[in-house]
Amino acid sequence: MKVSDKLRQALASEKPFFSFEYFPPKTEQGLANLYDRIERMARLGPVFVAVTWGAGGATAQRTLELCSACQGVFGVETVMHLTCTNMDKKMVDSALEGAKAAGIQNILALRGDTPRGEEYWTACEGGFSYAVDLVRYIRSEYGDYFCIGVAGYPEGHTENPDSEKDFEYFKAKVEAGADFVVSQLAYDADVFVQWERKCRANGIMVPIVPGVLPIQSYQSFRRLAFLTRVSVPEELRERLEEAKTNDQAVKDLGVEHAVTMVQSLQAAGIYGVHITTLNLENSVQRVLAALEMGAGGLLSPVARQATSAGSVVTAAAAAAGGGTGVAEGVAQRRVWDDFPNGRWGDARSPAFGNIDTYGAMLRFDPQGARRVWGRPKQLSDISDLFVGYVEGRIPSLPWSDEPLRAETQRLVTELTRINQLGYWTVASQPALDGVPSTDATHGWGPRGGYVYQKAFVECFVPRDLFGLFLSRLQSAAPRITYYAANKQGDFMTNAFSNNSESENASAATALTWGVFPGRAVVQPTLIDKMSFLAWRAEAFQTWREWATMFPADSPESRFLTATADECWLVNVVDNDYKRPDAIWNMF
Repeated sequence: MKVSDKLRQALASEKPFFSFEYFPPKTEQGLANLYDRIERMARLGPVFVAVTWGAGGATAQRTLELCSACQGVFGVETVMHLTCTNMDKKMVDSALEGAKAAGIQNILALRGDTPRGEEYWTACEGGFSYAVDLVRYIRSEYGDYFCIGVAGYPEGHTENPDSEKDFEYFKAKVEAGADFVVSQLAYDADVFVQWERKCRANGIMVPIVPGVLPIQSYQSFRRLAFLTRVSVPEELRERLEEAKTNDQAVKDLGVEHAVTMVQSLQAAGIYGVHITTLNLENSVQRVLAALEMGAGGLLSPVARQATSAGSVVTAAAAAAGGGTGVAEGVAQRRVWDDFPNGRWGDARSPAFGNIDTYGAMLRFDPQGARRVWGRPKQLSDISDLFVGYVEGRIPSLPWSDEPLRAETQRLVTELTRINQLGYWTVASQPALDGVPSTDATHGWGPRGGYVYQKAFVECFVPRDLFGLFLSRLQSAAPRITYYAANKQGDFMTNAFSNNSESENASAATALTWGVFPGRAVVQPTLIDKMSFLAWRAEAFQTWREWATMFPADSPESRFLTATADECWLVNVVDNDYKRPDAIWNMF
C-alpha cells in the first residue's frame, strides 16, 4: 500500500500516529539483533518504517535486505531511502527494481551528501545532481507505481544560506511528483508548525510528517545538532549541559522533551511524527507509553508498565510473560540502549556505530578543507596537522569534527610527543581506577557508582615506522593488546588466546566499565575484531574523501592517496589500568 494513502487515512482520523526510521547496522550480529528489535517494535503499530541509504549506495545491499524483511517478514509498510549523489541511472534502476521485486512501493528520494563538496564534485555521467532530478526520473520511468517521499527542511538546508531560495527548491521537489514529505528532525515544535503552515499557504498539500529524535546521549546530541544546525531551545540546551555527566538523566530528559514536543505538535493539529530511532528501543517505547500511543492507539496496561520511565522490559517481552531467556535478552538490550553505541560500543548492538549513520563524509567543502588542514605533500605536513589539532591550534581533523574533549586534554603532552614522532592519533583515553560516576570530566552512568577504564591509543602508523612498532607491541604482550589493519584488508592482532583466530574471533577487550548500585558490572566500551574492522573501512574511506578535496592529479591528492595505501591503523590497549603511564613507552 502506498504510504501517502495510509498517511491521509491517519490524518483524516485526527488520531495520533507515528512511524520509525532505522539504519543498516555495520555488523552481521548487529543486523540479526536489529531484526529482533524491529519485530518487537512493529507490534506497536507504526504507520510505516523507513530504512536509510548510505551515500553513493554504500549500504545498498543491506538497505534492500532490511527493507525486504520489514515489508515481507514483519508486515510493516516500508519506505526505502534512496540517495542519488554519486549514483548513475543504472545504479538507481537496480535499486528501484530490487525494491519493486521485494514488494516495496515507497521511496524517499534524497540527494544525499556530495562526496567532494561543491568545488570538484560533479554528478556521475548519466546521473543526478539534485533530489528533484531523482523524483522526476522515478515518475518518468515508473509512472505511479512508486509512492515518492521527499525531505523537508523547516530551517533550510545547511548548504543553502538563502532560506527562501531553499524553500523554492523544496516546493519544486513536491511539484515534480512527490506524494509525501518527511521533515528533518526538529527540537522546537514552533519552528516546525510555522514551516508547515507556510507550506500549506504556498499550495503544498501533500502529507507532511515532522521528524523527532529522542535524545539518547549528550555527545550524539551535540554531534547531530552540529551537523544539522537545527534550532535548540535554550532551556533544553541548559538542562542538557547540567545533566551531561549522567547518561540516565540525559536519556530521561530526551524522553521528556520528545513527549512535550509531540504534545505541542498535537495541540497545533499535527498528529503524526516520524521517530528517528537510531536503532534504539527503550527511549522510543517510553515516549510512546507516556503519550499512550501504540498498538492501535493505546498501549495495554502491561505494556505501559513495561515501558514506563526507568523500566527495561519491552512491551513484547512483558506481554510474553518474561522467562529466563527473555530476561537475559532484556538485560542485554538495556546495556545496548543505556550507553553510547558509537565506535567502541558492543558490535552486537543494532545501534553500533550510530554516531554517524551515513558513513565517512567530510563536513568541509574543498576550500574550507584547504583553509583548515592545509595542502599536505609530505609526512611531516601530516604530523604538523595532528600536533596542531592536539594543541588546540587547529579546530578539527578529517576524523574528528570537534576539538579535543576535556578527558583527552590531560593527555596533550603525550599525544603531542607521539604525533611529532609520526604516530597520527585519532582516538585515545587515559586509564581510570575507580573514579566517581559523577566526576565532571570522566564520569558516566547513574549516580553513586564508580567507573574504570584502560588506557588506549589508536593511530595511523606510516609504513616506515610500522615494523619496529609492531615488534615492540608484540614483545609487551600480554599486558599490551593491539589490533592492526591496513587499507588492503590485512589484519594482525595478539588478542586471540593460543593464536587461534577461529576459536577466539569473538573475543573482546573491555576498555571501559562501571559499577553502580543495584546493577551488574556494565561494559559499554569494547574492542574486538568485528568492531575494529567495521571502523577500519570508515577510517580509510576518510583518507579518500580528504584526497578528493584536491584536483585528481594534484600533488596533494596523489600524496594523500599514497599515504593511505601504505599506512596501518593500529589500536593499542594497556590492560594494566593501575599503571597508567606505561602505554606511552610503546611509542
